[in-house]
Amino acid sequence: MMSDIAKDGKARSLKKRGSVSSQSGHDSRRKELRGRIKDCVSTVSYMDEPGQRDAASRLTVQMENTYQLGPSKHFPVVTVNHILKDVLTNYLQEERYEPELCRQMTKTISEVVKAQVRDLVIPRYKLIVIVHIGQRNGQSILIGSRCLWNPKSDTFSSYVFRNSSLFALANVYAVYFE
Repeated sequence: MMSDIAKDGKARSLKKRGSVSSQSGHDSRRKELRGRIKDCVSTVSYMDEPGQRDAASRLTVQMENTYQLGPSKHFPVVTVNHILKDVLTNYLQEERYEPELCRQMTKTISEVVKAQVRDLVIPRYKLIVIVHIGQRNGQSILIGSRCLWNPKSDTFSSYVFRNSSLFALANVYAVYFE
């Protein structure tokens, strides 16, 4: 027979691994199913809360140095401008400004643009796609952005679309990952 301290230690170690058994050390449950007797052990698996993980589960990935100081292939700004123009024109040409529709369209357009730019397979660039859609009502708007980056390798592409009801601004930022 196990002492209470040993049982508690064993339960804690099982809990850390992610499975807890409802069977205690010396007693087991039996269940009768259609005349047959079976031993039953129930097991509960779970995932810890993100803040509750132990240090062993947060291993960092070590990457080897490539000693590559710059991109082997530069970001194709002109090609991305064409992608932005095509996507914005196709999605918004006949649309009228409606706040709920435009909220969903910004998410959809940004995902489509990101997927098409990723299809260009430009290695080692992180992509950020931001789309703004607003109503045209005779007002003016200024949209600014600031980034800390290397002007030799990092760049952006931007396109503005307008129709009678709305305007859209799409930006793609390409930041080289060393």
